[in-house]
Amino acid sequence: MLNIVICLLVSAVVNVCLTTFTKLDVMYSYAAGFVTFLLLYFLITRYIMKKVGGLMESAQRDLQAGRTEKAVKTLQGGFKYSNWQFYVKGQLNSQIGMILYLKKDFSPAFEYLQKGFVRHWISMGMLGICYMKRNKAGKMIETFDKAAAATKKEPLIWNLYAFCLEKVGEKAKAIDILEKGLKKTGGDERLQGNLEALKEGKKMKMKGYGDLWYQFHLEKTGAIVKQQTKAMQGRRKIVRR
Repeated sequence: MLNIVICLLVSAVVNVCLTTFTKLDVMYSYAAGFVTFLLLYFLITRYIMKKVGGLMESAQRDLQAGRTEKAVKTLQGGFKYSNWQFYVKGQLNSQIGMILYLKKDFSPAFEYLQKGFVRHWISMGMLGICYMKRNKAGKMIETFDKAAAATKKEPLIWNLYAFCLEKVGEKAKAIDILEKGLKKTGGDERLQGNLEALKEGKKMKMKGYGDLWYQFHLEKTGAIVKQQTKAMQGRRKIVRR
């Protein structure tokens, strides 16, 4: 990272200058160099993250206005900062991958999601689903394992992991994951409900998460509306009788 290189060089110059041109004790010179490194690193990091944060805010406004292509281009402009700060490139890849996935541009989304930030659990979940749809169950499991390990307290990532496992025919593993998720999260009503459902041979229920769930494109909102309409029509028939 360029910020570390610059900070090391400046701190080394400070150390050498103090040692050479002053009567300051060597230990104090080293201490001054170290303080210089920390202060400069803090200032550069703050500057870079402020720039990246500004790009993300701009992209968010574009998304809210429906300008998805502009939002992607805005975020791509942030790659110039990737050599200056750790994790910037991964976070930008995650954000771009998410936007493209939400647009159902799955192929380009996959390219970005593969290079995303492991702690961005939503994008990691989307990447796991991409692997599942490509019939790469091993890579799917590997991806979800990383996402769950990095975001242990988020119930949805455990539910999503189990849902995908059940979908590829790994029901026993799905039950194990839900049980593990319950322990890691300290208990969750939806995790418990889906665990009981799988044990009873029933389907997992995810629609309670609303838009947070539908963004993964594993269940169509239209299908839910049809089910609800059909149920309402059934109740009307019962009332008429």
